[in-house]
Amino acid sequence: MEKIKLQKYFTDCGVLSRRKAEEEIAKGKVTVNGCVATIGTRIDPENDTVRYLDKVISPQSGERTYIVLNKPLGYVTTMNDEKGRKTAFQLVSDVGKRVYPVGRLDMYSEGLLIFTDDGELANKLTHPSHSFSKRYMVKIKGKCSSDDIMRLTSPMELDGYALRPIDAELIQAGKVDKEGNIYSTLALTLYEGRNRQIRRMCEKCSLTVMRLKRVSVGNIKLGDLPSGKWRHLTKEETEYLINT
Repeated sequence: MEKIKLQKYFTDCGVLSRRKAEEEIAKGKVTVNGCVATIGTRIDPENDTVRYLDKVISPQSGERTYIVLNKPLGYVTTMNDEKGRKTAFQLVSDVGKRVYPVGRLDMYSEGLLIFTDDGELANKLTHPSHSFSKRYMVKIKGKCSSDDIMRLTSPMELDGYALRPIDAELIQAGKVDKEGNIYSTLALTLYEGRNRQIRRMCEKCSLTVMRLKRVSVGNIKLGDLPSGKWRHLTKEETEYLINT
């Protein structure tokens, strides 16, 4: 059998995400046939023995799991948080299988987050060449104008990187919330996922984000899923992710 990267093996087995696997390998916590592994280690899944935390890591059997979570504010998208903050993993602990997020939402963002134990699909979806559009509803402080939309959709760089153009639509302008704050609502659609991209783009345009919620990834929509709850993807949704 063709050898594969050790970190890919971890995702295929549904044990660790590729990024987390690389971290654990770098710390010397993984062995292959009794020898401490390194980041560049490749293995033959059929003949090599991989151990992590004194347990043999074996390929998963049975059907893969695909779910979507409506992540609330205040939850981080990490398995274990050194600061003791609430994690999105706690909200999907009753899925029955160990699943991992496809991408991230920061602590102050909410909305749609896909989880799966299908490592191959997760890597495909997060690879730049397979970027799905991501739509967000963004509450902005104050009254936005057409000039603000023009600035957001104009060519922009972050850390010297030229961003792909985004789509922006002004949904509401100059509304007043229960606290008496004037706000506007924008629908922003991204075609890549740079770190804190929306917040940083808005900051460059002198716009203050009050709330940020992801409502769709490609054709997968959050719909009326309650905050903090999850659901299985439908057969059609799963096939869409796999085949697109």
